[in-house]
Amino acid sequence: MDYKVLGLVAGIEIHQQLDTKEKLFCHCPTTLRETAEHSGEFSRYLRATVSEMGLIDRAAKEEMKHDRMFRYYTYDTTCLVENDEEPPAPINDEALGVCLTIGKMFSMTPVPQVHTMRKLVIDGSNTSGFQRTALIAFNGVLPDSGQIETICLEEEAAQRVKDEVFSLDRLGIPLVEITTSPCMHTPEDVQNMAEYIGMVLRSTGKVKRGLGTIRQDVNISIAEGARVEIKGVQELDLIAEVVRREVQRQQNLLAIRDELKKRGANGDGTAGVDVTGLFKETKSTILKKAKKIHAIVLKGFAGLVGREIQPERRLGSEMSDYAKKCGVGGIFHTDELPGYGVTAEEVARLQTYVHASEQDCVILVAGANEKQTVCAIRQVIMRAKLAHSDKPVPEETRKMLESGSTAYMRPLPGADRMYPETDVLPVLIDNTRWDAVAIPELLTTKAERFVAAYGIEKNYALQLASSEKLPLFERAVQEGIKPKLAAFTILSTTTELRRDGVDISRVPDQVYLDMWHAVESGKAAREAVPEIFRSIAEGNSFAEALGRLAPAVSREDLEKIVRKIIAERKDFVAQKGRAALGPLMGVVMAEVRGSIDGRVVSEILKKEIDAATTMR
Repeated sequence: MDYKVLGLVAGIEIHQQLDTKEKLFCHCPTTLRETAEHSGEFSRYLRATVSEMGLIDRAAKEEMKHDRMFRYYTYDTTCLVENDEEPPAPINDEALGVCLTIGKMFSMTPVPQVHTMRKLVIDGSNTSGFQRTALIAFNGVLPDSGQIETICLEEEAAQRVKDEVFSLDRLGIPLVEITTSPCMHTPEDVQNMAEYIGMVLRSTGKVKRGLGTIRQDVNISIAEGARVEIKGVQELDLIAEVVRREVQRQQNLLAIRDELKKRGANGDGTAGVDVTGLFKETKSTILKKAKKIHAIVLKGFAGLVGREIQPERRLGSEMSDYAKKCGVGGIFHTDELPGYGVTAEEVARLQTYVHASEQDCVILVAGANEKQTVCAIRQVIMRAKLAHSDKPVPEETRKMLESGSTAYMRPLPGADRMYPETDVLPVLIDNTRWDAVAIPELLTTKAERFVAAYGIEKNYALQLASSEKLPLFERAVQEGIKPKLAAFTILSTTTELRRDGVDISRVPDQVYLDMWHAVESGKAAREAVPEIFRSIAEGNSFAEALGRLAPAVSREDLEKIVRKIIAERKDFVAQKGRAALGPLMGVVMAEVRGSIDGRVVSEILKKEIDAATTMR
């Protein structure tokens, strides 16, 4: 695709959890719990409230189409603030300090007063029905003339367990939100910029690591399309593919619009016809269970509802997403029927009953009651009207699917979702505090320093600078450990052990340090490190692991072992000479179980091989 011709414009919002001791508006820890550990639960219905202007946000209206009761798991590490049964504490000053550091790293301007606002959210992810958020800084600088518009500090949402069940352990963890300007024009631009911002965030040393701790929302539009926000892109490597697929979707929706206009399709359909009686004897499990089945005719839509607009997604998928907001499971349409238990005879009978021609597409909606199916039919009609309108790409918020395609969530929110938080006092950011903010070394700069100072290979240095074990590496170097030993253990040894199924997370940082000191002092061989890790991961202490694997062979004993091995293979040694060193190294190391440093073994082997070949 020629993205310049298409007029691709994109921006990103990055949400990163901060690694603070306490949550943003209470004193609970920021640790996540297993849902099986929850100590209680409660239920709640959420309703949208009006803004200061007396209006209800359009995204909130969409969420209210289907009444839902949400359940929340509580823990001994959560409190009444998360339950929305107690006013919030003052904003977490540690989290505010991290945000100021990030702002200064992007050369931003801080706000003189931090005011907390409420952002209306009634999808169940906040017990209060809103998310607290505060603007911290604005006007930041990015590479290649990019720009950060704002940095906000907000509380993390509750973690969805399943369906309408949420866990409150994550709710309230401090979250930095970084919003760029629409300054990117290719999928690769977006991915590279997200990677750069993520690197800057990790450079602070104050952000959480691991899956789910950072999420990218991508805003995308093309010249004839519309701005679409894609939420929850967690994997950096998928960002470019998400952008490509959204461009493809918008192009295909424009093409469908053009085809509908050629056909003279109006897309209005009927008001919905009750066709429940037509499917009394159906073999379709879904239709058989339904209490009500309604149908509409989309004039001139035949073949287009089933047309692919993204991999694994069709125009019918978009209509289905809209219908699901009313609580139904989805839709059937004649572009895909017969199928799903619906026979050709039933399709013919349906088309005759609703007076549909070959150029028309019939949509079926099955629900639990009249209210539900009528609501879903209206949603489908609304989406059909958009398909043949002058603007067939609606402005909306979408969620990313595993493959990189997306599904409709809700309309884009507007200004009506924000209103002041009256329970949190403003915080002053004066020049004294701003001037005192220190800028940490960027990870890319740190990697360059590792190459120059320690002779570590460039790719290794970049991996090390981005590793969660970076603080451990820096501490090891301070304690006199050889940098290459520490780096190799962190990047290579642990990776191999994980591939073998060893739970390396059970090995505390202090054990790494104790082990490296043992290697440096000769109490353990480098070759024994993997086995020491295995032993500790199995539940043994470092002393037990070291006692089992530490050198039990003296130099004198080692020389005897080497002479014996050479004598048993004297013909091989005579034929190969020094070339026998490699094969014999493995034999000797197996004999001493890796408990002797390989350099010592190599030194003695060379000496004894030379002696044996000289004697001959």
